[in-house]
Amino acid sequence: MKSAIEKAPLGRCGLQLSRLGFGSTALGGLFHAVDEAEALDAVDAAWEAGLRYFDTAPQYGGGVAEQRLGAALRKRDRSAYVISSKVGKLIRPLREGAEWNPSMFRNAPPHEIVYDYSHDGVLRSLEETLRRTGLDRIDILLIHDVNRKYHGENVMNRLQEALSGACVALRRLREEGVIRAFGPALNEVDISLRFLREADIDCIMLPQRWTLLDRSAGDVLLPLCKERGVGVMVAAPFASGILATGPVAGAMYNYAPADAETLDCVRQLKNQCENFMVPLAAAAVQFPLQHPAVASAVVGMRSRTDVGRNVELMQQRVPAPLWDALTGA
Repeated sequence: MKSAIEKAPLGRCGLQLSRLGFGSTALGGLFHAVDEAEALDAVDAAWEAGLRYFDTAPQYGGGVAEQRLGAALRKRDRSAYVISSKVGKLIRPLREGAEWNPSMFRNAPPHEIVYDYSHDGVLRSLEETLRRTGLDRIDILLIHDVNRKYHGENVMNRLQEALSGACVALRRLREEGVIRAFGPALNEVDISLRFLREADIDCIMLPQRWTLLDRSAGDVLLPLCKERGVGVMVAAPFASGILATGPVAGAMYNYAPADAETLDCVRQLKNQCENFMVPLAAAAVQFPLQHPAVASAVVGMRSRTDVGRNVELMQQRVPAPLWDALTGA
């Protein structure tokens, strides 16, 4: 069992993260609108519970999550917590005459995303993040979504842009003490490995590739991270919802309704957990932390209730025989 507020080193970079990280996607209105008062209260609840790692990104609500997280954290001792944000997606006003197609972030202001993994794009992105959050610094900057979902066949060109542009800028910012650490944030193992092997990164944020449903990062990526002292933050340990809700109608997996095969797999996982009287969600949120390369499991939280529930799930004892059953040991 890992305590939610226990600190763990993020690889070799010197930062310590709470084992449970606060993800701010929900503060930007992911799938459901969240008003500002509720968003700020969620961050306050996380602080009161002892969480000290907070993650955000310009994309989340077109800057709204950064604004709200910054507003909640500005009143806190800046040396007492770690915050990460992302680069590579610049938020720009909707061009005149362009049609606004609302994204998965509800009530986000009309905007467009401009992908920019260049040296100067990183500097612009950091400047805008600091302005939106109102904070004097960001500890970790993550290169956001150099993946096939957003870039398709052009992904390798984007990767090269990030390696020759963003990584150079971020390395310099780290050397100058502006940031403490950098690395990629994406859900594709092969591209994460390219960053690991070709850039002097400190960390990787990995959504949905080290969960009870998808363990593809465990073969090569995580062992190599451990060997090289590169820390890992596993985002979305509930696989965008289904490992929290269980195999119910409308359950979400990978940001879409789960198919029959996934529902059946989750049903089997749930039955295994019930044999040991452990909630599936407790095993799901604790699973990523079983690997020694992983410092924190980052969970999106939209309310005080969410925070309390996730902290409670982290405290739930998961017996070793259940881990053996879940992992096939």
